[in-house]
Amino acid sequence: MPDDQTPSGPGSGDSPAASTGTGPPVLSRQELLKQSKAGKSRARTWWYVLGVVAVLVIGTVVAVVLTKGNNKTAAKVVVTTTAAPPPPVTCPLTGAPAPSGHVPARPALGVKIGNYPGDRPSAGLNQADIVFEEPVEGAITRLVAVFQCHGAALVGDLRSARQPDAGILSQLSHPVFVHAGGINPVLALLAQTPLTDQNILNGSASTIIHPAGRVSPYSTFANTTTLWALTPTSTTTPAPIYQYSATPPTGSVANSGASVHIPFSSSSDVTWRWSGSTGTYLRYYSGVPDRLLDGSQTAATNVVIMTVPTFIGPWVENSEGGHEVDVTATGTGPLVVMRNGMAITGTWSRTSLTQPATLTAANGAPITLQPGNTWNELVPVGIPVTPVPAPTPVATATTRTTS
Repeated sequence: MPDDQTPSGPGSGDSPAASTGTGPPVLSRQELLKQSKAGKSRARTWWYVLGVVAVLVIGTVVAVVLTKGNNKTAAKVVVTTTAAPPPPVTCPLTGAPAPSGHVPARPALGVKIGNYPGDRPSAGLNQADIVFEEPVEGAITRLVAVFQCHGAALVGDLRSARQPDAGILSQLSHPVFVHAGGINPVLALLAQTPLTDQNILNGSASTIIHPAGRVSPYSTFANTTTLWALTPTSTTTPAPIYQYSATPPTGSVANSGASVHIPFSSSSDVTWRWSGSTGTYLRYYSGVPDRLLDGSQTAATNVVIMTVPTFIGPWVENSEGGHEVDVTATGTGPLVVMRNGMAITGTWSRTSLTQPATLTAANGAPITLQPGNTWNELVPVGIPVTPVPAPTPVATATTRTTS
C-alpha cells in the first residue's frame, strides 16, 4: 500500500472529528443518544405549551358560556319582574272603590225626596252616595239624595224644590236635579245655578213610577237609570266634596260618638246610633227605626252635621200661607262629624256656592270621612246637636275568699 494513502473503515480507530469529507458527519452512539434525549425534551416542552394553550382556550370558552347563561338568567329576572298594582279607582262622592273598577261617565244626580210622615217610607236612600237633609216650612225637613257611582231601581217619593237646593247642588260640578215642581221664585233661582234642571212634571210623565199602595202626593217614584237618560249628553263626573281616609283624624276619641240627637221637630226627631256590627250609623225617628220601602233601615257610614243660619223668606210656599225657609249656605258655623263610633267637633267654612265646605276639627286638623255613604244634616241655628258617647263599662267587684 502506498505511504500516502490513509486507511479508512470501521477498524481504523479514527474519530469522526478527523474526517474532512463533504458528506454528513458520522456520530458516535453517545452523541446519537444525547441528540435523541434533546429532541424528546423539546417535544415534551411543546406538548406542555400546547396543553397550557388548550387549558386557556377551554377556560375561555367555559367562561363565555357561563357568562351568556348568567345574562340569560338576568334577562329572565328582568322579564319576570312586575310593577306594583295601581291604586284602586274610587268613587268621587264616597271615597269607596268604584264598581267594576271604573267611575261611570255620568254626572251627579240629585233627586228631591219628601220627608213628611206621609212621605215615609222612602226608597233608594241607602243606594245614594250622599243624602242632604234640609229644613223647610213647618219645622220639618226634606231630602236631596245624590247618586253617581250607584243607582236605585226605585227612588222617592219625589217632591217639589226648595231654596236650600241651590246651595246644596251648586257644589256638585253641574249636576242633574230632578224634582216634582216648585213655586216660581224657586224655579227662577234654580235657573241661575250651575245645574241641569229636570222638573219631572214637565213632559217627563213616562219616567214616573207609582208603587202599589201609595196615594198622591206621596206616590211619585222613579228609576235612576231612567232619570240619567233625560240628559244623555251629560257625561262629566263630579269632583269630590269631602276628603276620605280609613284612618280617623288625629285627636279623634274612640267611642265618643255612639249616637247623636237632632230634634228638628216632633215629627222629625232624628237620632243616629252607631252599629259596630254593620260599621254604620242607623237612623231613628223618636226612637223608632226609620225603615225604607224595601224593609231595610236607613244607614250611613258618616253623618256630617252643619249648624247653618236660617231665616223665614218672603216667598209663600203653600196654600196655608207657610213661608219658605231660607238657608245661608256660605260662611262658617259649628260642625259635628260622626264616623267610626266617634264624634269630631269643629267648624265648617264655605266661601262660595260652587265650592264645598271645608271641615276643620277643633284642634285645627282637617276632618276626613270614612269611605262610604254620607248624610249631611243642615241644622238651623238654635236646634241642639247632641253627640252621646258610649257608656263606660262598669267594673264588677269580685269577692275573694280565704280558707
